[in-house]
Amino acid sequence: MANLGTTSAPAASCSAEAEVGVGWANSRTRRALDLVFATGGLLLVWPLLLALALLVSLDSPGPPFFAQRRAGLRLQPFWMLKFRTMVRDAERQLPDLRAQANLTGPVFKLEADPRVTQLGRWLRRTSLDELPQLLNVVLGSMSLVGPRPLPLDQLDPAEPRFARRCDVPPGLTGLWQVQGRTMHTDYDRWLNEDCEYVDRASPALDGDILARTWSAVRRGTGAY
Repeated sequence: MANLGTTSAPAASCSAEAEVGVGWANSRTRRALDLVFATGGLLLVWPLLLALALLVSLDSPGPPFFAQRRAGLRLQPFWMLKFRTMVRDAERQLPDLRAQANLTGPVFKLEADPRVTQLGRWLRRTSLDELPQLLNVVLGSMSLVGPRPLPLDQLDPAEPRFARRCDVPPGLTGLWQVQGRTMHTDYDRWLNEDCEYVDRASPALDGDILARTWSAVRRGTGAY
C-alpha cells in the first residue's frame, strides 16, 4: 500500500499537466454539490432502500448490506456500501474463480459469477445495488462522479495508473461506466479511461457523465 502511495511517474496515457482536472475534482464547490444531490437522493429513495433491504434478506441468508474496504482518494481505505448480491461465503470462493475472469489484469470481473444470487443479478443489472453508496457520498468518502473504487487486494503497486486514478475521489459512476460499463474487458483501456477522467474532470464532463449514466443503466448491458 505504501508503494502505491509513493508512485510519482504516471503512465503516458495520464497527463502530468492535469491540475485543472484534479483541482475541480477536489474543490469545495464540487463537494458542496455532491452533498446537496446525494442528500436529496437519499431523502427521495429511502423507501426503496428499505424495500430492497427486505427483499435481499428474504432472498438469501445473510445481512442485506455488504461493506468492503476500497481504495479512496489518495489511496486511503474506506468502507464502501452496497446491497449484498452474493452468497455469504463469496470471498472464500474467489480464489477458485480468478482463472475465469473476464477483465484482463489484476482486477476481477466475471460475467457468469456463480456466487451472485438471482435477486443479485437483477440488482446489478439495474445498478440498484449501488444505491447505498449515496451515504458514502454524503460522508465524503466518495463523489457522484469518478473512477470506481477498487478492493485493496486488486491494486497493482507496479502500475502507476492505479495511483493516478486515486488523485480524485472515487465515484458512483464514471467515464468507463457510461462507455459500456463492464462490457469493456481490456485492462489498459479501462485504466486509460479512468486516467482520462482525472485529466479532464470539470463541471461539464461531470454533468455529461451523470446524464449518460441513466441511459447506460436503462439499457442494462454490460452490468455484472
